[in-house]
Amino acid sequence: MNIRARVLESQLARAARAFPALLLTGPRRSGKTTLLRHVFPKADYRLLEDPDELARVRNDPRGFVASLRRPAIIDEIQNAPDLFNYLRTLVDAHPQAKGRFLLTGSQEAPLMQGVTESMAGRVAIFQLLPFSHEENAKVSLLLGGFPEALARPGQASLWFRSYLQTYLERDVRAVSAIRDLLTFRRFLALLATRHGQILNKTELAAPLGLSVPAVGQWLSILEITGQVLLVPPFFENLGKRLIKSPKVYFVDSGLVCHLLGIDSLAALKRSAFLGPIFEGQVASEIVKAQINRGKRREIYFFRDQQGLEVDFVVPTGPGRLAFIEAKSTQTLRPTMAAGLLRLQKASHRYKTDAFVVCPGASPSGFGGLGSGVRGLGLDDLVGEPLGLRVWSSQMR
Repeated sequence: MNIRARVLESQLARAARAFPALLLTGPRRSGKTTLLRHVFPKADYRLLEDPDELARVRNDPRGFVASLRRPAIIDEIQNAPDLFNYLRTLVDAHPQAKGRFLLTGSQEAPLMQGVTESMAGRVAIFQLLPFSHEENAKVSLLLGGFPEALARPGQASLWFRSYLQTYLERDVRAVSAIRDLLTFRRFLALLATRHGQILNKTELAAPLGLSVPAVGQWLSILEITGQVLLVPPFFENLGKRLIKSPKVYFVDSGLVCHLLGIDSLAALKRSAFLGPIFEGQVASEIVKAQINRGKRREIYFFRDQQGLEVDFVVPTGPGRLAFIEAKSTQTLRPTMAAGLLRLQKASHRYKTDAFVVCPGASPSGFGGLGSGVRGLGLDDLVGEPLGLRVWSSQMR
């Protein structure tokens, strides 16, 4: 079986030499199990979505843990949260033994509760999102980065439809008391039309007949199950009155295309959502590059009440920021850099770099955008522009 390398591999291998346990979270079907079984090929494997296996765990958790051959991968452990207490007992009995338990889960909230209560300080925590562009050149706006959508592009629409049904039935119901899944499905479709916009919960609540607190709860479900990314505003005092609400993006561009009914490249190119979808892909690539390298997720946007706006502000080092505009065209014009230049002038406390990011490879000429502003293709975003080390599939 041909397994694609993931940037996170080296982080997992390093953590397994330093911690008794690892926990890999992330959205369903992002490749968590494949990654762990690839990095730790000799590990025992147990899936806690198998009804028989889950029954054994619930009937005799101590016996289940005792039966594990170390190291052991326990997949979808949020289905048996009581196991954390038994794992802690084994870890504490042999604290010098590292990399014994390799855990995965698709629902971050119950997982984090179990870790906080039982495994604090004993487990290294990672998040795996769908493939990034640097990991798989097949990642695209239309297909996104989920491994199975990329493997069978002709069946992507069917796969996303099935994925949504599975997500609603398993993850949404597991983390919430929501019974009206039809309305939640409508909420997803409505939220897709707000992709890349400032979050306005009232505008989302009214068409669905929901309260604003209910919308907040549903957004939290999407966030803790790894489906949406909330990008907060950059709050540094630059002498401006700033917008305080976050912007909302779906993590995977293929999923948001599906929710918007965009099922072909031609339809995507004609769509009024092309710009926001590309902007969301840039946000997702930035976040994936950071967390895959063991860094903190740090991405912001800037907008003040006088109309100055920059898509993304990314800290790239001590006292250094990258300002990024995302444009879904390879014809870059000086007007696209206007906000970047204005914000650079206001950012006296920082050393700044400014980029206009477009699809594909970097355009042949960087000139004409203004002093200090570079045109950059999405292919070349990760690395020096973000203050990160360049990765290749050979770096394992």
